[in-house]
Amino acid sequence: MAVPETPQGSPTLQQHDEKKPHNPTDTTTDAESAKEALTPEPGLDALTPAPDGGARAWLVVIGSACIFFSCLGFMNSFGVFQAYYMANQLRDHTPDSIAWIGSLMSFIQFAGGAVSGPLFDRYGAWVIRPGAVLYVFALMMTSICTEYWQFMLAQGVLTGLSMSLLQVPAFAAVSQFFDKKRAAAIGLVVSGSSIGGIVFPIALSKMLNGSTLGFGWSVRIMAFVVTPLLAFSCYAVTARLPPRGTSFFIGSAFKNTRFLMLIAAAWCCFIGMFMPLFFLPTYAHLRGMEPTLASYLLAILNGASTFGRIIPGILADKYGKLNVFGLGGILTGVIALCMNTATSTAGLVVYSIAFGFSSGTIISGVSAALSICTDDPRNLGTYMGMGIALASTASLVGPPVAGVMQEKYGGFLEVTIFSGIVCLAGGVLAIATKATTPKGLFGRV
Repeated sequence: MAVPETPQGSPTLQQHDEKKPHNPTDTTTDAESAKEALTPEPGLDALTPAPDGGARAWLVVIGSACIFFSCLGFMNSFGVFQAYYMANQLRDHTPDSIAWIGSLMSFIQFAGGAVSGPLFDRYGAWVIRPGAVLYVFALMMTSICTEYWQFMLAQGVLTGLSMSLLQVPAFAAVSQFFDKKRAAAIGLVVSGSSIGGIVFPIALSKMLNGSTLGFGWSVRIMAFVVTPLLAFSCYAVTARLPPRGTSFFIGSAFKNTRFLMLIAAAWCCFIGMFMPLFFLPTYAHLRGMEPTLASYLLAILNGASTFGRIIPGILADKYGKLNVFGLGGILTGVIALCMNTATSTAGLVVYSIAFGFSSGTIISGVSAALSICTDDPRNLGTYMGMGIALASTASLVGPPVAGVMQEKYGGFLEVTIFSGIVCLAGGVLAIATKATTPKGLFGRV
């Protein structure tokens, strides 16, 4: 029997003050009726309030942060691969065709959440174990690629698929352990990707451009680095609540105006956010910056986004998840519009810090915002998975469109205008979503 959604922290025993109406065909006694009324529905007795702390909860946060260090941190370093492929293995291909590798990886890692999220809700955290094995295997396969279709298959498809089995379940697991501190906890988890975004670009750039290791061993070393971290995550990340037994997908979510508006807002913000992550090193190189130093801009950007994910997460729990997400989208759009004005080394460093801090609110912000669309914490994985999956189509089309515009116009002015305006629209839409909440447009939501 399908279990109806119950608001988090609400009583699980229904109180009946009215007298039971007489039914001639009902042979139950008053004592049996009272006993039946006091019997909780299956599984609902476990819906106790989230602990918002404790050793087990923080262990889940640490394990999830290791997942994001290994996955999204690696994804955030694709700008290094973009510049390296353009100068080496894929120098005969256009910038937009190379960007398709990273954009496909980014799309699949989030789109796959439409499956991994419901799998977590139904079967628990075991889903991350095959994902961890597949991810290491995908990196090893990438290290031996030489042709475009090989990179597309190994780095684009296989790596993205394995990431999808890891990241959305990590989000959902943390959300089960935190309620009042949920945005801060998710911010701490996503900050793992920022640390990875510091380590991976610097290490890859140094090994690819400043050593004799070559491409193959540089990528394999990265695989060796993430293996123990993912092994720890398989032990640390667990589910707090019993699995739900209802349908795999929750179709009624798409009748929720708030849910649909948040998906649209995230879609717009993703387009503006991913463009600098892909093209900032290329842009800096066109401005005369040395390739190794240009790749360090991604490390600077991701270092700044560490604070941009933790601090806004703490503020979101106090001032509202939609407020912080919307303001982060607006600020990111404004800064994206300014990229073409950064022409010197100092200007590019300052730009990287500013964009890193502002864009840091988006991934953690949208995940925290989607969590307010359901009152049943057992559905969090499904809601997050379906929402992020639809929003991730932006990461599939955004970078290649930016690559086409850069090649057509020979610069980045049109690229920055496109990305900035769309991201601004996403931030405004996130703020407008507040109108669908009980507290209204001017409430702390």
